[in-house]
Amino acid sequence: MSRIGKKPVPLPAGVTATISGQSIEVKGPKGTLSFKATDDVTLTQEEGAVAVQPRGTSKRARQQWGMSRSMVENLVTGVTQGFKKELDITGVGYRATMQGNVLKLALGYSHDVNYEPPAGVKITTPSARNDVIVVEGIDPQQVGQVAAEIREWRGPEPYKGKGIRYRGEFIFRKEGKKK
Repeated sequence: MSRIGKKPVPLPAGVTATISGQSIEVKGPKGTLSFKATDDVTLTQEEGAVAVQPRGTSKRARQQWGMSRSMVENLVTGVTQGFKKELDITGVGYRATMQGNVLKLALGYSHDVNYEPPAGVKITTPSARNDVIVVEGIDPQQVGQVAAEIREWRGPEPYKGKGIRYRGEFIFRKEGKKK
């Protein structure tokens, strides 16, 4: 039995869910998200909550049960609160600024890196020192993908710790050469 799958996903005030077959569409104050479940689970709406039940007792049905419930919960969280990833920039001369809808990154290259976020994702640089990047949106996969693409330009290196890292990420530091 799936401990996660057993619990129904409550729908807060202002959030509506529409189930048609295997797909669910959730509307809330921040927007609309949808998810298409596999044929191994059944989606039902009851008493202000969405329940997910497995069809059968196969291993795949039990796997999809908990995963589908988590995906529905992410839809509800996305349209009510949204998702956020914070990136820290470490290094002399490394900085990030927003110019219009384009993120300009100075990362030690001979040129600035320009990154234009996809629709549905908002990027801000709230710090006065320009060493923090905040990626926000309603889709957790899209927010994580944008944060990973920004981090990819200059990932943290283990000797001096320079680069772009996730907030709270631990970088194992190495000792340099000895004479």
